Amino acid sequence: MHAADDETRREILEQLLPEAAFEGFTRETLETAARSAGIDQEEIEAGLLDRLFPRGVGDVLAFWSEEEDRKMADAYEALNPKPHGITAKITWLIKQRIEGLDWNREAARRAAHTLALPHHGKLGATLVWNTADKMWRTIGDTSTDFNWYTKRMSLSAIYASTLSRWLNDQGDAGAEEPYAATWEFLDARIGNLMEFEKAKARIQKAVPDPAAIVGFLGRLRYGSEK
Repeated sequence: MHAADDETRREILEQLLPEAAFEGFTRETLETAARSAGIDQEEIEAGLLDRLFPRGVGDVLAFWSEEEDRKMADAYEALNPKPHGITAKITWLIKQRIEGLDWNREAARRAAHTLALPHHGKLGATLVWNTADKMWRTIGDTSTDFNWYTKRMSLSAIYASTLSRWLNDQGDAGAEEPYAATWEFLDARIGNLMEFEKAKARIQKAVPDPAAIVGFLGRLRYGSEK
């Protein structure tokens, strides 16, 4: 799409998020947002929204996720100095990506519910994967093959579980860090990731055990029983 189309999509998204917080992500809320963004009803009836968002709500959610990924990466590039070490960099990116949703927390919760629906399940998984990929690329990851996939698999599990934890965290408005419990959860999952990275050399030397890998990713997502 042209840059002008992206700008129009941003204007519609800006109007849509407060509406979706109450009414959800539907064709009706999309059309309402378009009108609020100054688009004539005639243009809507002529198919403008179908051109901007061919897959409807799915494309709206994908565009929002891409916008938040871009903002996260831009914020990281603007940092001076940047966090030192992979652990600190990835932790910063996850927190930045999630905190970027704070102004639209209810809309984010609605989006999560929408993406959990069976017909959006594949899209939801793809968006999480793309966010994890953006994080690794932002810090200059150059891994390939086995390493490329496992890094994104594990980080996808960490990001998705931390986002879910944050969406369900009521927070403490009076605390210096309102979502301290969520960030403690994140720190534990990042610790698991670093364990995985250290063990990866041993995994590559052996025949991979799919059950063991799935079990480890479960630990990243839900934590150990310890």
